[in-house]
Amino acid sequence: MNVLAPLPPTNIAVTAARPGLERVLIVTDAWAPQVNGVVRTLSTTAAELRRLGHTVDIIGPDRFRTIPCPTYPEIRLSLFPRRRLARLIEGFMPCALHIATEGPLGIAARRWALRNGQRFTTAFHTRFPDYLQARTRIPARITYAWLRRFHRPSAGLMVATPSLAADLGARGFRNIKAWSRGVDTKLFRPALPGEAREDWGLPRPIFLYVGRVAVEKNIRAFLDLDLPGSKVVVGDGPQLAALRRDYAGVHFAGARFGAELARAYAGADVFVFPSRTDTFGLVIIEALACGTPVAAYPVTGPIDIITDPAVGATDTDLRTAALRALDADRAACRLHAELYSWQATTEMFLGNLVEIGGQQASPWPASSAATTG
Repeated sequence: MNVLAPLPPTNIAVTAARPGLERVLIVTDAWAPQVNGVVRTLSTTAAELRRLGHTVDIIGPDRFRTIPCPTYPEIRLSLFPRRRLARLIEGFMPCALHIATEGPLGIAARRWALRNGQRFTTAFHTRFPDYLQARTRIPARITYAWLRRFHRPSAGLMVATPSLAADLGARGFRNIKAWSRGVDTKLFRPALPGEAREDWGLPRPIFLYVGRVAVEKNIRAFLDLDLPGSKVVVGDGPQLAALRRDYAGVHFAGARFGAELARAYAGADVFVFPSRTDTFGLVIIEALACGTPVAAYPVTGPIDIITDPAVGATDTDLRTAALRALDADRAACRLHAELYSWQATTEMFLGNLVEIGGQQASPWPASSAATTG
């Protein structure tokens, strides 16, 4: 099992395009218009790679005929993507191939690479086994066995935290590589002097949740807490109508983006992260960047980020964590978030990539000549 080092400092020098990896292709089943951590991570990483001088293409469901995912209609599943995906890959002629997800496009890209003897990397973004078990009662061990098989040929399985690496290693996953996450500290920031925080018009303290409103996020665990002040939920998702009905005393603010989302974070007294299944939690470092302390369970993601009691609290009793977080230092929260730069995390990603053809004289199938140009 690999042991991952902590996130490196942010002062990594900007480098020119890494020799041999000028053209990077990312294949993902999670892409716009979806709004989630995977999409934000991939889109920001691609932008950083381009800034470093690389040519990047992202192949997502938007290039294929799709159907809505059962219970998640906003997530689109690509229909029979194999042939078109092969043409797109060979037309782009990448130097490195990264398969970000384990859905229809990820499966098709993996099949193409294995059939043509090409090397690739993968990532573990989402605990699908735990989500499926919560929704369908399919035992998580069955899905984890399938995921082990999916990732086994990968030259590097990228994961976001040391605790996730340890968990996957114990489950038999191999070739684990560190790839942390970053935050836009220019967008997500505390209110400037003379600038008003989000007022909300509610009794304080404000305990805030931001994210997808879905069962796997465990939001009811937050809304059931006996806390002073007010609870605010920012986000949208399939559970929103039910939660609005069941929690009349909670303020549901809907989805927010950009500067409005940053204002929401900055206007809270504590950010509460009730999920037990996320692999990182980008929203945690977004909240910290806005100066807002975090309360969470002591699970993968929070225990890797909330390493200083000055920036929040983790506890098996989420109420205890939320109340302790009220005493955190908002200035310390901001300083802690500044450790997570997208430049540093993109350098980690780049360092994990492999040349698609390895030592082969020509990494491309003969058919590529007919599909390029």
